[in-house]
Amino acid sequence: MDPHADLKRQAAEYAVRYVKSGMAVGLGTGSTAIFAVRYIGELLRTGALKDIVAFATSRVTAEEAVRLNISMLTDDLPRSLDVTIDGADEVDPQLNLIKGGGGALLREKLVWEASRRCVVIADAAKRVPRLGKAPLPIEVAPFGHEATALRICDALAECDLGAAPRLRIRDGEVVVTDNGNVIYDAACGAIEEPSMLADALKSVTGVIDHGLFLDLADEALIATDKGVERLTP
Repeated sequence: MDPHADLKRQAAEYAVRYVKSGMAVGLGTGSTAIFAVRYIGELLRTGALKDIVAFATSRVTAEEAVRLNISMLTDDLPRSLDVTIDGADEVDPQLNLIKGGGGALLREKLVWEASRRCVVIADAAKRVPRLGKAPLPIEVAPFGHEATALRICDALAECDLGAAPRLRIRDGEVVVTDNGNVIYDAACGAIEEPSMLADALKSVTGVIDHGLFLDLADEALIATDKGVERLTP
């Protein structure tokens, strides 16, 4: 394992200490969160954890959890979750986040908001003084999405952000989320008022949700070359 991946693994395994037998657990999406999923699977296999049920933030994570024999809740999320462990694209000093680089932002936010405790795990490169270095993902209904993108431009301008949202395309194909929506990415630069931007985007008809996760994380575990650093709001 390369050193960078090993740091991610360390942060993920540190986070799993919050998972206790009998809990309902939210399983995140992405290269860091998948280490937590695999570690939970290993602890279940050895008997160190028992009676865990889980809810995944994406189909990819759900498939990995099933492969590891982790019991899964049904897709309608029939109960609240004790803890969710997930990654992030950016983490600011107040533990506000940008998420959605992996395209699962709507499901991630639904799971986070259903959780009593949310723990974000990330490598040190994701720690920023102010959100906006990474593009902000915005999940949009596919019907009339180009018109929605124009309204997103207006919402960004209202927040003094001149970013033009770009439709996410991969390998020549439009990226479609697990919920059948499309994603626009807005390279905002420094986001001075994330709450204002969050409200402006949610007011746009056609926007399903956005990748600003504000006041949701209870703590962040940052993998550094000196070990795992624990941050709280």
